[in-house]
Amino acid sequence: MLSSAHLEENVESLPVPHRPVLVEETLSLLAPSRGATVVDLTLGPGGHAEQLLEAVGPEGRVYGIDRDPEAVAFARARLARFGPRFTALGGDHRDLQALLHGAGVFVVDAILADLGISSLQLDDPRRGFSFRVDGPLDMRMDPTSGPSAADLLATMSEVELKEILRTYGEERLAGPIARAVVRERARRPLLGTRQLSEVVERVAGPAARRYRIHPATRTFQALRIAVNREVEGLEKLATDAVSLLRRGGRLAVISFHSLEDRAVKTALRSLADRCVCPPGLPVCGCGRESLVRILTQRPVTPSREAVESNPRSRSARLRAAERL
Repeated sequence: MLSSAHLEENVESLPVPHRPVLVEETLSLLAPSRGATVVDLTLGPGGHAEQLLEAVGPEGRVYGIDRDPEAVAFARARLARFGPRFTALGGDHRDLQALLHGAGVFVVDAILADLGISSLQLDDPRRGFSFRVDGPLDMRMDPTSGPSAADLLATMSEVELKEILRTYGEERLAGPIARAVVRERARRPLLGTRQLSEVVERVAGPAARRYRIHPATRTFQALRIAVNREVEGLEKLATDAVSLLRRGGRLAVISFHSLEDRAVKTALRSLADRCVCPPGLPVCGCGRESLVRILTQRPVTPSREAVESNPRSRSARLRAAERL
């Protein structure tokens, strides 16, 4: 584990991560004013936070939250030049209210949640997120907590694994892959990324080479989502975030999976239209006022140029709302 002190002492030698996705579009929708207080719920290597700190100026503050201790240490080192204007908090973004209240923050001007995996995690073979380089089948965003991908593969039934691959990976070969995994683990434990990738490749067969993406892509995505419970709690996340915004404050969410995007869309719509009165009533009688105004009727997506410069951004979807 990388320590914050070590990183801060060697900040000039830190690798430069990929530019965060949809930066200009996110800043335009959040519209942070000079002196604003902004929260980055998924800090990662600090790319978005850096842009937000520049936008809010010397009087502004940015709080970053991340459950990955290495990401927190990296961002602290990268953004040390901003001094006390930046605060990094270790913890799950779904616990944002408790984390911010613990830091003495109760009302903010803007909140960003980038739900994607960071390049620091994806490119580090120790973390087990990628099949391109062999490493342990971990995939935990917080490597100190919860079961790893190897743990899930060792304990899930074939039916459970099939459901995860089909739901979170939209994998058409979910059944055959689940059966192959169960057969493989009966021979030897599934502990490495290359080992799992080879199992999937055997199931996919030579025909898979014709497709644009690697045959193991959806399997790895599904396991990562399951390990980190990425789709769980998104509706509550949106509700909790909106409750922290002052009137006119804005929330922006970037998702990278259709299930995430659908959950964010549903959550924002429920906050924008809370009335439960029967249709046809001339006046609302339930008293449930709308909490937000949706700013993106359709999700904002990266430009062709952005995808060409960073192919990992191709599935990004940005939605935003303003507190009423």
